[in-house]
Amino acid sequence: MRFVLLAALGLTCALPALAADLPPKPARLGLCAACHGETGMAQIPAAPNLAGQRLDYLRSALKDYRDGTRNVPLMRTAIGPLSDAELDQLARWYSAQTPQPQAAAHP
Repeated sequence: MRFVLLAALGLTCALPALAADLPPKPARLGLCAACHGETGMAQIPAAPNLAGQRLDYLRSALKDYRDGTRNVPLMRTAIGPLSDAELDQLARWYSAQTPQPQAAAHP
């Protein structure tokens, strides 16, 4: 019983520290959130979930969309004007989010 109490106390003390490690919400999140959700869980069927994706993958993909290497006009339009620093903020934000289970579609 003592172990359980100590573990619970340790977890309670660690939670604020873990929350402090989350990156700040990017100022340019709005357009992304319209399709991918603010926490990276897609809002529309064609959009992929971004929550919990690898940081290096997201950085690379965002730059490829912006620069036209990945030829997706909607993405290029949405992130075309963003700087490398802004893309990095978005990648950090989405990679730090925790994926959530999807609700089952009802026919």
